[in-house]
Amino acid sequence: MRLLSDRVHVLLFDAGSDVEGIHSLELNGHTVVLLFDDEDDALRYAGLLEAQDFPPATVEAIPRSEIETFCTQAGYEARSVPKGFMPASAEERLMLAPPEQNLDTSGWREELTPPLEAAADAAEADDLEAFRRSLEGLL
Repeated sequence: MRLLSDRVHVLLFDAGSDVEGIHSLELNGHTVVLLFDDEDDALRYAGLLEAQDFPPATVEAIPRSEIETFCTQAGYEARSVPKGFMPASAEERLMLAPPEQNLDTSGWREELTPPLEAAADAAEADDLEAFRRSLEGLL
């Protein structure tokens, strides 16, 4: 039995921003997030994505348990890509190289931005209302 590393590498787009996204694949109706054991494998995959006109991806090392919990809560499947992985099927080959045809990613940032801005505006309005009430209470 292979021991699992404490940390795995995932590909993030716009890492650390409000529109951060994680790279995933759609396989047989499931959203799959690849967990690379080897950072070099993740960097190579990120380079292949960029060659297909994806935005640059950041390779992030994340505790395995954290990303597996995230995937479970989001309804995604976490798939480990061990160092030296050799695919046995066409589906497994996608774990080493992205598909030639991809979903359109040109609008993913814009799709996320309006709800986040609306949520921020609503939170700001709530904060202002609470501050106003506290000032009125002082009078």
